[in-house]
Amino acid sequence: MRKKTFLDLSLSELGVGTYLGDLDEKTSQGYREVIREAFKRGVNVVDTAIVYRYMKSERDVGVVVNELGRENFIISTKGGYVPYEVELGADPKDYFYENFINTGVINIQEMTPQGHYLGAKFIEWCFNKSLENLQTDYIDIYFLHNPEEQLSFFSREQFLKKLEECFYFLEEMVKAGKLKFYGLATWSGFRVSPSSRQYLSLAQIVKVAEKVGGKDHHMRFIQLPYNLGMTEAYTLKNQEIDGEKLSTLEACERLGIYTYTSASIYQGRVIGRVHQKLKEFFNLEKDVHVALQFVRSTPGVGTALVGMSKLYHLNENLELFERPKADQSTFLKLFQ
Repeated sequence: MRKKTFLDLSLSELGVGTYLGDLDEKTSQGYREVIREAFKRGVNVVDTAIVYRYMKSERDVGVVVNELGRENFIISTKGGYVPYEVELGADPKDYFYENFINTGVINIQEMTPQGHYLGAKFIEWCFNKSLENLQTDYIDIYFLHNPEEQLSFFSREQFLKKLEECFYFLEEMVKAGKLKFYGLATWSGFRVSPSSRQYLSLAQIVKVAEKVGGKDHHMRFIQLPYNLGMTEAYTLKNQEIDGEKLSTLEACERLGIYTYTSASIYQGRVIGRVHQKLKEFFNLEKDVHVALQFVRSTPGVGTALVGMSKLYHLNENLELFERPKADQSTFLKLFQ
């Protein structure tokens, strides 16, 4: 498995995602087996979030990382949506009020209808709970989870103020040795036009990070969907840096930001839908291999995340990574 060097990290081209799946032990066992086998095959990036499977995914990651050595993994997790701890068996409403409302962690007037919240006290709660779930004393990358959702309900001025507040907390975690880097894990923010209400400007976000942490700030990662059906990260010139229109991937390279792609195989929806001409272009037979080759060959892509809770999916995906990616001149012919 090829690794990519970024700052002081060495990251595998493929990363294990832990989003989907039931809450049963079979799914947990599947994720744990996949992470163990992936590690043996050179995959060291694992991505999760406090809300994935109501904290069970974080805990599954923690079990394996604790077994195999924390130093061998690059773990990212996320906070932004109000979490629930399913294994407690408590009434969700009671859990919400006991942990967030009665303690003043959340001002319900600032929470979206979807249960999204952005504030330093809340992110601190989620961060510390994630440390506990992951059985670790530090996190490699902490993402604010879909922060653009705030922009559908609150002003951009309020949003940037809350972002700055969270960045201050995260920079403090870096100073305390509990965090290496942080960033934004988004769904639509970096894939829409500047006229969209949920649009996120990388230049503006970096400006906030520099205000908080100076030129050596630690806001060095983003995560966004990129796949055969969602190509905006590469094809849409929606970012502006020093007067130049760039795609999000180009802007990340310009600003020194590493990119994780989520939904790299469109959460499995590419299967059975890849055109024969595209298979011939990449000289590959399997739909999933074509989808992954497209993502990993795109200039600017760092690590492609794929949700995998079954060993045969891991093995199938790794078959592709044994081959070289498409060279840039060949890849660019797709867009001519």
